[in-house]
Amino acid sequence: MVDHNSAALPQHMQAIGFDAPGGPDVLVLEQADVPQPGPQDVLIRVAFAGVNRPDCIQRAGNYPAPAGASPILGLEVAGEVVAVGTEVPPEMLGNRVAALTPGGGYAEYCTAPWQHCLPVPGDMPLEKAAALPETLFTVWHNVFERGLACDGERLLVHGGTSGIGTMAIMLAKAFGAEVIVTCGDDEKCAAAREIGADLAINYRSQDFVEAIKQHTNGEGVNIVLDMVSGDYVPRNLKCLAEDGRHVTIAILGGAKAEINMAFVMMRRLVLTGSTLRPRSDAFKSALAEEITRHAWPLFVSEELAPIMDQTFPLAEAAEAHARMEAGDHIGKIVLEVCGG
Repeated sequence: MVDHNSAALPQHMQAIGFDAPGGPDVLVLEQADVPQPGPQDVLIRVAFAGVNRPDCIQRAGNYPAPAGASPILGLEVAGEVVAVGTEVPPEMLGNRVAALTPGGGYAEYCTAPWQHCLPVPGDMPLEKAAALPETLFTVWHNVFERGLACDGERLLVHGGTSGIGTMAIMLAKAFGAEVIVTCGDDEKCAAAREIGADLAINYRSQDFVEAIKQHTNGEGVNIVLDMVSGDYVPRNLKCLAEDGRHVTIAILGGAKAEINMAFVMMRRLVLTGSTLRPRSDAFKSALAEEITRHAWPLFVSEELAPIMDQTFPLAEAAEAHARMEAGDHIGKIVLEVCGG
């Protein structure tokens, strides 16, 4: 390991932990050992950490960390590289980065593979940088790589004002797609339209299948980015145009769906999905490289910026989780760890 000044790095740090799975109130501030970077890792002094739905699911006991990953919550951070592994370019020392992490973000120090880091320019607030990696990697892979989104196509996104939803709106619009979203109330629909959605449907007061049929003159959408699954799947398929793609990234509405396979065959539909966290480091490195070339410049130039909801101190991680699970947020929830 190489660092600025090994004597300056503490042995212990503050981190969020929990003794047993449960609700947000199980999260507590505790002391933990500062992690040691492996040969391909950087050690980041965390300024801010993003809060994501998988964090809540892990806290509840339903999404265990992959083998070898930190048990500490947190899948994305932004901060300064203070130490590097033996196989990491030494010039990364001292750099400001946003990183996709396998875990460990809710802490003062966090390790991440160096190739999963995105460079943060001096004029980009670290608070905003921390809100980007998880949703950016997820949306890029599922909308553009698995969903094969093309200029001029239509995309349907459920949960339009979530972190994933707001990122999907911005990125899809930036690359020439028409975006339709569903939201849970009129206020969120208005927010989604302000972000850039072409149509926002209040699913509590409208049948989104009929609304999409009317909006598209019966043509439907080319891609559905589905975070609900369950009984939404057959309804989603009715929204798809011929040769449409249905991409599932979460199962908040249930893991099982009943579909008419004859309908899938007749319309030549593609059903796919993915989870990001268990994928290999090599896969995530390749994804980061593609994002660096095609999407990250939009944020560096400030053409795009993450939609920020609320920032909580690290010690108030329980309140951050409660806000996410209440569903009142619009955009990203972030934890301030060491600031910056």
